[in-house]
Amino acid sequence: MNKGNWGHDQWGKGCGHHGQHGHHGQHGHHGHHGHHPQQLPTQVSPTQYDPPIVSPTRQFVQTNVSNTVVPHIHPSHTTIVNRHNINNQHFFPHTQSVVNECHVTNTKCGMPYNPCKCHPRKHGF
Repeated sequence: MNKGNWGHDQWGKGCGHHGQHGHHGQHGHHGHHGHHPQQLPTQVSPTQYDPPIVSPTRQFVQTNVSNTVVPHIHPSHTTIVNRHNINNQHFFPHTQSVVNECHVTNTKCGMPYNPCKCHPRKHGF
């Protein structure tokens, strides 16, 4: 609301103290010197403008949110070791054998008896 416009339009010459007396005077019961003032047309002055009245600035906060996805990569690795164990077992088998030998000795002790005095035959000896 403009203070200046309110003051001039509502409380100016047409609506002030003198206007109230004029209103009472129309009815003839005012009691001022026994005469009735004549109602004249209302005079409207040009609108006056006072300097603006500025209220303190109201403070507002508007929050704007921006979402950002940041991937964090944490790699890992597993090495699978397939270990094949070989157990070399060394055996040392040992065999033995027995050889039975027989050595035959033939000893000729003299001449065999030959009663017939024949010529001796060969019998392998």
